[in-house]
Amino acid sequence: MSLWSHIQALLPHHAISRTVGHVTRWRWAPLVQPLLRSFVRQYNVDLSDARRTQVSDYLSFNDLFTRELADGARQIAGSDTTLASPVDGTLSASGPIDDSLLLQAKGRHYTVAELLADDASADRYRGGSFATIYLAPYNYHRIHFPTEGQLQSMRLVPGRLFSVNTATAQSVDRLFARNERVVTTIRSPFGAYAMVAVGALNVGSIETVWHGAVTPPRGRRVRTWDYPEGSTYARGDQWGWFNLGSTVILVWPEGSVTLNADLTPGTVLRVGDDIGAWNAEG
Repeated sequence: MSLWSHIQALLPHHAISRTVGHVTRWRWAPLVQPLLRSFVRQYNVDLSDARRTQVSDYLSFNDLFTRELADGARQIAGSDTTLASPVDGTLSASGPIDDSLLLQAKGRHYTVAELLADDASADRYRGGSFATIYLAPYNYHRIHFPTEGQLQSMRLVPGRLFSVNTATAQSVDRLFARNERVVTTIRSPFGAYAMVAVGALNVGSIETVWHGAVTPPRGRRVRTWDYPEGSTYARGDQWGWFNLGSTVILVWPEGSVTLNADLTPGTVLRVGDDIGAWNAEG
């Protein structure tokens, strides 16, 4: 582990994240507005595609982070079989799941069972495919459904809140399987898959459109909600949002999808971009 990773391991992750969550909701304009303008300039935040295009339209940092897009700001690529990027962000890793191992960074792996916190359901993804997408603080923070599908289940997995940036991913073992996360299983017309929203340091909470705030958790046990008659969502419909940026991981069963060959680490994605397709036999 790097020095920063060692320092992170000693930090009170949840206390820091709760504090940052409160600070990002401050609405005192004389303080907040200059900071918002500075943030937008420094990180070149593009508000031209947002429903509210002026910095002065936002009351707090969290209001900016969770901004809504203007109608038509994102086009959902391809046909019903196309896998659409669920977020704006940067691809960290993707490709085949080596038996049950997902690549985190060079020389570092974790298992599907660890990620999902469920040995039984992990078997269906053995030898499958995955994609990991990182959202920086300046990115649009809402998450969308990458396919049409029926929500089947949601699992809250308590854990640590390490940063999920590249440096930390390269130095902390099993990072995404250690951090707090929300695991959803979605059944598309072509097969079921999992989409995981991973928490991180300073992420105040993760919310979904059907449940509201899922994190921070109450208690330290894994909780599961099953939806035998769950709602069906279209490709591009809203799944939820991060209250500050983090990471989304998609996992598919063996033989079910083909990811695009040009999907390489560092690829910048926007909601709706084509990242692959379901196979006919999937």
